[in-house]
Amino acid sequence: MTRIKQLPRRQRVRKALLFASLLLFPVTLYYFSPVIIVESAAQGIVNASFILFGLMFVAALFVGRLWCGWACPAGGLQEFGSVINNRPARGNWIKWAIWIPWICLIAVLVTRAGGYHAIDPFYQLEGGVTLAQPVDPEGPPWYMIYYVIVLLFLGLALIFGRRASCHTICWMAPFMIIGRRIRNLVKWPALRLRVEPEKCVDCLTCTRNCPMSLDVNRMVRSGDMEDDECVLCGTCVDGCPKDAIRFSFSAGE
Repeated sequence: MTRIKQLPRRQRVRKALLFASLLLFPVTLYYFSPVIIVESAAQGIVNASFILFGLMFVAALFVGRLWCGWACPAGGLQEFGSVINNRPARGNWIKWAIWIPWICLIAVLVTRAGGYHAIDPFYQLEGGVTLAQPVDPEGPPWYMIYYVIVLLFLGLALIFGRRASCHTICWMAPFMIIGRRIRNLVKWPALRLRVEPEKCVDCLTCTRNCPMSLDVNRMVRSGDMEDDECVLCGTCVDGCPKDAIRFSFSAGE
């Protein structure tokens, strides 16, 4: 509790949003499903996760991976787990090795189905709620699936370090990374981090505090704050004793 009170106000708000998202995870779980989107693709149906991933891509064109830093339930779960293991985590390439074939599979199944021809946001979601019927002998084992996913994301973070699952298995990150890269290519106004390298005193507070294990100090010194794994959490902004880093809604350079 003392640690939470010592956090800057913006970080307390961010942690609260992550916690609220985590509490809602049993209800929203299947809206993020990487499996149901495959099943629906085989039938030519646009389901909830397709819509959600599409919205994440569009949002990333303007706010990057803000979702990951401020609202992702799995991200919140891992950040709270960092109290146990706060070591830096790597392995960014692993998620691409997993999810590029996944995206290709979806494309193949949609093609075989003759394209998308229906929209059903509640496909496989009775009543629109993941755990609406926690005990249903004839239905999917909702709670078992939920517990497996929670243990997987939390387990990787506890074993390998800060937000390890974000680096290795997250299927939502690629959509936002692609959106962010397109944004940087066209250089239109978007939420970014800006720096004044001359203010930096190399205290390394930014690097130590980064939940995504980025070498923020090196980024500050280079004057380039763009990184695929940055989730715009603002930890470096709020922790810098010299105000060398700030948020800015501006065009790319």
